[in-house]
Amino acid sequence: MFTRIDHVEILPSDFDRSMAFYQDVLEFRLVSRMPVQAGPLKEIAYLQLSDTVIELLHMENPAPISSPMTVGYRAIALEVESMEAATTYLRDRGVVVTWGPVDLGVSIRAEITDPDGLTIELREWKHKP
Repeated sequence: MFTRIDHVEILPSDFDRSMAFYQDVLEFRLVSRMPVQAGPLKEIAYLQLSDTVIELLHMENPAPISSPMTVGYRAIALEVESMEAATTYLRDRGVVVTWGPVDLGVSIRAEITDPDGLTIELREWKHKP
């Protein structure tokens, strides 16, 4: 019945800054961007990386995050081919690795954050399934 996660929705504080981060740093490709007239919602953009899609919402005056450790979804995770290459690439672009890399046996894990401080996990699997 259920086949996969279709997309992950993100509400950034600064739509254009997040669009630039996900496209220019994390190499997501813009699939579509459309204006919306639904109250404070102004625009929606779909960005794709391989078979992963995120939806960025351009909302007028979104409320800030109250705490990073509240009930709810905590992070998105991106698989990387090489943790060393990925973390070097990110550091060269001014992105701080906030946790790790840590060898967990079957994988290597690290974390970064997007411009709003939302956690993005990086995972290098040692053996592909």
